Amino acid sequence: MGRRKVSACQLHGVLVLNKPSGPTSNACLTAIKRLGQSKIGHAGTLDPLAAGVLVVLLGEATKIAPYVMEGEKTYFGGLCLGQTTDTYDIQGAVTAEASWEHVTPELLAGAVAAWTGETSQEVPAYSAAKHQGRPLYELARKGLDVPVKHKEISVFDARIVTNEPPSATFRVRVSSGVYIRSLVHSLGKRLGCGAVMTALTREASRPFDLTQAHDLGDILDAPGTLPDRIIPIEAALPHWPTVSLTAADAALVRQGVRVPADPAMPAGTNALLTDEAQRPLALARAEGTDGRRIRWAIVRGLFGDPPPARPGGQTVPERTSTPNSGG
Repeated sequence: MGRRKVSACQLHGVLVLNKPSGPTSNACLTAIKRLGQSKIGHAGTLDPLAAGVLVVLLGEATKIAPYVMEGEKTYFGGLCLGQTTDTYDIQGAVTAEASWEHVTPELLAGAVAAWTGETSQEVPAYSAAKHQGRPLYELARKGLDVPVKHKEISVFDARIVTNEPPSATFRVRVSSGVYIRSLVHSLGKRLGCGAVMTALTREASRPFDLTQAHDLGDILDAPGTLPDRIIPIEAALPHWPTVSLTAADAALVRQGVRVPADPAMPAGTNALLTDEAQRPLALARAEGTDGRRIRWAIVRGLFGDPPPARPGGQTVPERTSTPNSGG
């Protein structure tokens, strides 16, 4: 018997999901959507093979997605030498095989460490990156020519964890948008034997990590616990200072008016503006030059006025007029 759909309240905040390996990220979001969460998004998908931290944004939190996506990511993965696939991971069709016996543990460890730095990465043909509005994987599955795309990436740290050629595990800390299977593919080319990613877990998507993540099955088995699992919007942007406004200034911000900032606030500073009840109101940037007074320019309004926080940080649910039926 399938889990029943429930008539629930639209929540506002962040749900850190521990995505299992297998389903797509969108399938996980659809399951949460069926719990009455019609306004839902994410801060970076995971491939079906991958598991771990999937940052789900609910209600007004969907508006901060671009800023949460910027956070660096930490992954723990596995690789195997001697094989190349069209998807760069173990689930793809094998396109080449080669001897790996010349690869010593020292050579393999050095190749992983060589990921560190800034470089241009080739985007996999089987990816959600788009060309003329179409995901590349659609073109690849239909046997059409897939344009080669590159993106600038940063790898802050990369190291071997277990090292027994042809297999190894590794941990990497990277900028947003890095394809870990592309790193593995490039390692295989560098070593002259090919390599595929065999497993991947996202351990952290700053500022969240696996210690804060909830299993999808636990949520679906007890949907009434969902509100207690939500993290306040402001917790997703800890590197943005929070500025509490007076009731008068909060009313002006809701109308799109640039209200004065603290004169000591440097121009260009990003901040989360809250109202007098400490409810998230807007993402803003301090602007003002040539002696003009520094004011808060609205970057993204959070004008939906989510209900006040409960003691302990949870958000009080907002009753929706028509329960979502899923999809």
